[in-house]
Amino acid sequence: MCPEEEAVFGGLPAFSGPDALREMNGVTLAFIGDAVYELLVRDRVLSGANGRVELLHRRTVSYSNAAFQSEAAKALLPRLTPEELSVFKRGRNAHTGHVPKNKTRAEYQLATALEALFGYLYLTKQNGRLRELFDAVTQISEEYENEKRKTEQNA
Repeated sequence: MCPEEEAVFGGLPAFSGPDALREMNGVTLAFIGDAVYELLVRDRVLSGANGRVELLHRRTVSYSNAAFQSEAAKALLPRLTPEELSVFKRGRNAHTGHVPKNKTRAEYQLATALEALFGYLYLTKQNGRLRELFDAVTQISEEYENEKRKTEQNA
C-alpha cells in the first residue's frame, strides 16, 4: 500500500469487538464524535464557500452549537436504527458534569447524544451511514436557518 493510501487516523485503539463499543461510555463516544462531527462540518463549510475565516467560523458555529445540534438530534430520531437509538440514548443519558452557559440541560444532552452517535458510527467504520446522517443534518441546518431568519424578520 502506498503511503498516500494509508488511513489518516490510524491511532485508534484496537477494540476487542462490537461488544466493547456497545459497552463504551456515552461521554467517551461523544468525545470522538465531537471531533468527527466538527471535521464533517468544516469540510462541508469549506466545500460551499472559500471566504474570510470569520465567515467560515460563523457558519461552522451554526452547525456546532448545542441548540442546533439538539434540533438536529430530534429530527434524526425517526431515522435511527434500533442499535443507533441505543447509542443515542447512552449519549443522552451520560453524565457530562457541566452544561455550557446559555444552554439548557436538555439541549446539551441531545447534543451529546448526537455526538455519541457520530462517534459510534466512526469507530464502527460505518462511513456510508455517517455520511447519510450528516447529509440529513445539512438539510436540517438549512431548514433551521430559514426558520430562524423568518422569526428574526417577524420580530
